[in-house]
This record gives sequence, C-alpha cells and structure tokens, in this order.
Amino acid sequence: MNWNTLLCSDRIRSFRKASSSDLRTEFEKDYHRIIGSASFRRLQDKTQVFPLDRSDFIRTRLTHSLEVSSLAKSLGQNISQSIMTSIKDESFTQEHKGAVCDILQCAGLIHDIGNPPFGHFGETSIQDWFKQNLGRLQFKGEPLKNLLNPQMLQDFYNFEGNTQAFRVVTRLHFLVDEHGMNLTKALLGTIIKYPVSSLEINRGSGDIRTKKMGYFYGDKENFQNVQEATGTNGKRHPLAFLLEAADDIAYKTADIEDSVKKGCISYEKLLEELRSFERVRQTEYYQNLVSWLEERYRKGVEREYSRPDLYAVQNWIISVQGQLISGVTGCFTRNYNQIMEGAYKDDLFAGTEVELLTDALGDIAYRYAFCTRPILKLEIAAQTIFNFLLDQFINAVIPYDTDLPMTQVQKKMVALISDNYKKIYSICSRGKSESEKLYLRLLLVTDYICGMTDSYAKDMYQELNGIV
Repeated sequence: MNWNTLLCSDRIRSFRKASSSDLRTEFEKDYHRIIGSASFRRLQDKTQVFPLDRSDFIRTRLTHSLEVSSLAKSLGQNISQSIMTSIKDESFTQEHKGAVCDILQCAGLIHDIGNPPFGHFGETSIQDWFKQNLGRLQFKGEPLKNLLNPQMLQDFYNFEGNTQAFRVVTRLHFLVDEHGMNLTKALLGTIIKYPVSSLEINRGSGDIRTKKMGYFYGDKENFQNVQEATGTNGKRHPLAFLLEAADDIAYKTADIEDSVKKGCISYEKLLEELRSFERVRQTEYYQNLVSWLEERYRKGVEREYSRPDLYAVQNWIISVQGQLISGVTGCFTRNYNQIMEGAYKDDLFAGTEVELLTDALGDIAYRYAFCTRPILKLEIAAQTIFNFLLDQFINAVIPYDTDLPMTQVQKKMVALISDNYKKIYSICSRGKSESEKLYLRLLLVTDYICGMTDSYAKDMYQELNGIV
C-alpha cells in the first residue's frame, strides 16, 4: 500500500469541482458535511454507557465521538511526524500529514454514527432477534431463513454498528441521492475496521481484521469501490488502526471517569483494582502510573477540594491519555512496514508498556459500570423495546412492495418508516431478485431502528403500546 493511493480524495459519486474561491481540501469538506448532518446530531441522544442518563456530565455518543475525533487527530500528528523523521519514508509528504490529520478527525466523528439506540447492547439485541425469528417468520409459505443466501443471513446474525456506520454515510443519509454523504474514499476506508464479509468472520484467526464484519451484502459494491480506490484490497487501511486506538483510549479512560462520577466505583476501590493488576504483572512503568493517581489524590486533599477523588481521577485520566497516545505512536512506528504491507494482525497496544494499563481499565470498567444493577435493568428494558419494534416492523415489511395483501396495521407501520429510507430501498431494489428484495426490506427495518435515538425508541414503544 502507498500513501498516494491510501489518501484517495475521490468520492463514489463524481462531482463538479468547486470554484477557485473555495480553498478547502476535499477532507476539510468532509468535516463540514458531517458536522451539518442530522445523523451526527442524533448522537447527542444515544447511549455511550449509561442509557437515558439525566446528568450533563455523563458522556453520550456525541461527546464520545468528539473525544475520539480529537484523540485521532493527535495520533495523526504524532504518527505523521514519526513517518517523516524516524521512519524517514520519503514518499510521505507534509501535504500527506495534513490529509492524515483531517481524515482521522472526520473518522472519529462518524465511527459510531451507525450504532443503534441503547449502546452496544442494541447490537446484540438485533442479532438475538434475528437468530430467534428468521426460522419462524414466513414469506409465501417459506421460512425467511430459507430464502436468504448465506451472506444475507449472516449479516443479520452478526449485525454490527461499525458496519451500519459505513451504510449510513455511503447510502442512508439522503442528501442528494442514494450515495449518502458522498464522503472521500480515504475517509470511508479508514472507518472500515474489519474489511471482510459476514461469511469471513473468524474470531480465532489471530488477525484483528477478521474479528467482525465490515460491510453488508447490500453494500458490497460500495465496499469494493473503496477498497480498489485506496489500494487496500482486503487489508486494513493503516489509518483504521489509529482510529481504533483513539476509540479505545477515549472509552477506556472515559468509562472510568464516568463510573467514579456516577458512584459505580470509589476512588479507593479503583486504586485497589489497579494495584491488583500490578501484582499480576509487575512493571515499573505501570507502578509509576498508578502511584501518580495517589499523588493527585493527595494534592486534591491538600487543596481542600470537595471531591478530591474526582479531582484525582480526572487529572490522572488526562495523563493516562497522553501515555496511551505515546504507546500507540511507538507501536505504529515499530510495525510500520508490516502495517503498510497489510500483515500486522494486532491492535496498537500489543507489546507496549501501556498494554497492561489498557487491559486493567477495560476490565475494571466492565465489572463496575457495565455489570451494575441499573445498567442491567436498563438493558433488559431495552431488549423489550427492540423485540417489540422488530416484531412489528418486520411483520409489516414482509409483504411490503409485493403482490401479497397487507393489513391496515401493516400499512400504518410501514408509513411510520422514514420516507428517505423507503426511497433508498426503492432505488436499491430495482431489478433485484425476490430474495434480495426481501433482504433489503429487512435492512429497511434495521436502518430505521438504528437511526432512532434512545428517547425516540422508548417513546415509540410507549406510544404504540398505549402507555401514557
């Protein structure tokens, strides 16, 4: 892979060149398209960890995405400088550095734009529903499971928010036509974390690129277009590694901070947990990082802050983020040739001094935030909402756009679906086989539900059930 191709500024739909008075690069134009989109704004009412939380402090998908965008741009600056000064890749220019930073900044904004309501639990809710129901529901006397080809079937069984993000920006955000936001191909390549189909998922391969799927069967042409234009051809775009690292840094540090603020874990318990990881695998580097948290707490007490615990954690998190950025930069630099060849199989924390810290933060957040009673109760409630919405809308779209009769309720349910999504279905289903049209109608429902905010999904559930 080479940077001239990887940083492809072409778009899937060709466009007229802007006037000479517009001095923005194509990647800067991407930024403005994203910021002004309704899909991006909806992230302000989508869960990061704590669904429907009333606190202004707790992060939403929007604030998380802004943090990822900032961290990704910082990584882009570090890596670009390293490529030019340490690696001394003469093919990488100052102009490339600017493009890398702009692309990563944009990628951070849209990396979660396809996530369904209620956090990652929404993904598993959708997966579970299709596994339980595609064998039960029928179309013209045949189970839906038997009518879909293997990839179509696995798309729903492995439904994924990152995959939906690619679909949102390339198709569903109906701005001018069915090409969505029509972003640059370099940016689209960066957000494809897993450049494989649902049939190629192999979590045991040891290669991070096959951990999940990267595109739906219905979007394979767009996926192939991006792969060919950027020269990745089944490999991970190098910037995808940096986007993933920025996401990990953002959520692993933020989840700890939010958990302390919410009272899910105390400062004392956090320190105890961090020390327990230190005993498992002692490193001086890790010990110094943990000791710095204690030092911050002492400072907070000396300065008589009302919450020295929160002061300590917030200051410590900022320092930790800097250490993680440094660790990722070093890993990318050391493995540069493998990454550019598409042969690197790990994340950018593997084998670094900060790897133990990322493991500790992730484990602590999972046990003290994601497994708390309030979160578990909200997830159970979210499952009820997803089951109801999928039951009702899937039942309605099965006969839609066919010669089968529809009940009045089915017609009304279809009428509730966004006209833009139905327009996309109409365009994409032209000339397709009956099974492909059925697949696209099922995607029509997941598109609509994934586009909902937490509040919208909850309100629709209550309204359709007559709950005031």
